[in-house]
Amino acid sequence: MTSQAADGPEPVTATRRSKLTPQREQEFFDAVLEQIRECGYEAVTMEGVAATTRCSKSTLYRQWKTKPQFVVAALRSRRTARLAGIDTGSLTADLREAARATGRWSTNDTKLLQALGHAVTGDQELALALREALIDPEIEALREILRRGVERGEVAADHPALEYVPAQMFGVIRARPVVDGEYADQDYLVRFVEAAVLPALGLAQGPPPAHAGTRAHTETQAAVPGMTGR
Repeated sequence: MTSQAADGPEPVTATRRSKLTPQREQEFFDAVLEQIRECGYEAVTMEGVAATTRCSKSTLYRQWKTKPQFVVAALRSRRTARLAGIDTGSLTADLREAARATGRWSTNDTKLLQALGHAVTGDQELALALREALIDPEIEALREILRRGVERGEVAADHPALEYVPAQMFGVIRARPVVDGEYADQDYLVRFVEAAVLPALGLAQGPPPAHAGTRAHTETQAAVPGMTGR
């Protein structure tokens, strides 16, 4: 791909943004995020995305004036709480299901976080968009799972481990590629919940559901700094 300096805006005759269908806009967003995962943020250009999506570079620049603006919009289009629908009636089962759900998308998200790691240090808006898209919705959904467990009396409201559970869950996702050279998949995350999260909360491990794919696990994983409790 060409450098970003050579990939500046093409002259355009209209200042108004052209109308895009939601489907076409999402195609652009998916393309730029996939290229970031595969090539890294610095290597991605508007020209490269235009070639992938078979549009002119000027079309992208009419919609988003700069690459950072384009990437911020793409990230914000992904904002959704993928753990929000989990409610089995049991905190233990909810945490297992959260582990399985997280494992389904953790590899793609981890690649994106890694690829944007350096860029977000110098771009506050990009850093905020990344957090709003990939982190905040899932943290809030996980906190809600824990709040329901407290309301049901499964764990005490003042249990000291409660504030650290989101850090455990999301920290291990970031840590495993560094520690083990592998991404945290569903099986690994369910085993992590069984071995580290449930015991920390004082919850009996019990027999996992047949479809959880869990097995005996002796590894330990260091947790990262915790969340602020509500």
